[in-house]
Amino acid sequence: MKKSIEDVVKDRILILDGAMGTMIQQYSLSEEDFRKEWFEEHNQPLKGNNDLLSLTRPDIIKAIHRAYFEAGADIVETNTFSGTSIAQADYALEKYAYEINFHGAKIAAEVAAEFSANEPDKPRYVAGSIGPTNRTSSISPDVNDPGYRNVTFDELNLAYQQQIKGLIEGGSDLLLIETIFDTLNAKAALFAIQEVFNELNTKLPVMVSGTITDASGRTLTGQTTEAFLVSLSHYSLFSIGLNCALGADDMRPYLKTLSKRSEFLTSAHPNAGLPNEFGEYDETPEMMVAQIKKFLDDGLINIVGGCCGTTPDHIRAIAAIAKDYSPRKLKNN
Repeated sequence: MKKSIEDVVKDRILILDGAMGTMIQQYSLSEEDFRKEWFEEHNQPLKGNNDLLSLTRPDIIKAIHRAYFEAGADIVETNTFSGTSIAQADYALEKYAYEINFHGAKIAAEVAAEFSANEPDKPRYVAGSIGPTNRTSSISPDVNDPGYRNVTFDELNLAYQQQIKGLIEGGSDLLLIETIFDTLNAKAALFAIQEVFNELNTKLPVMVSGTITDASGRTLTGQTTEAFLVSLSHYSLFSIGLNCALGADDMRPYLKTLSKRSEFLTSAHPNAGLPNEFGEYDETPEMMVAQIKKFLDDGLINIVGGCCGTTPDHIRAIAAIAKDYSPRKLKNN
């Protein structure tokens, strides 16, 4: 049996993988790639629904996971960011939510097992990726009706339960609720996790990662970093951190706040800078790692990786420098 991630993280900074979407874009896939064997007769366009590739092109998803492990990642995220029935409703594929998550985790677990077997002293792990959905339960999507909500807590809870069950039964080692812009959505996910843990009589480490949307230092629903932390500190988390929206340099002051105040491990997987006018990310691995070095010099993190725009080259550069640093010490240690 491989060493538990709770033990490994005590000894070194763990490396999370980089962007899935950025890598998928490099394959220039067609509509047919999103349909193969599963959705040949589906009556809506599916191109761009990347989570389906775990079913229709598992070879591509396996290759991406493998590339990140080869680059030095300790943890890869499943290809399930939009794997809830709520998000899949945009494509009329709600009924496939469990399969998307089960197969997404299964593929990643198979690749992780290969690398763990080949390098027993460097076990690899799978984080079941749980995205925020495309709805928010805290604010109204209609400026003319501030009391309106397009999703309820109970609806989110049920959708998350289905996703989480697939991720666990597919072989995830831990769960990652990421890109949180509405903490109430995250609370629904945490409630769902506990429900599924009870149902399956199991327990996995749980990471949460919020997103600061702009220079105001707040989430989309208006919380400061400290408020975000306090809102979720009732749950026994493996780690809490930040990802997406900002590049590493802009993320640093908010990560400092988390690191200073959190009783949990801290994580960061920033974008490769901010998108340019074409929606592309320009930060090279060298540029990004120079900024991440500041996280390391300040002792802010236990887990680090990349989000939008990052590739195995970015992760390789991050892993190369992180190995020379000790992980952040918890306040109670």
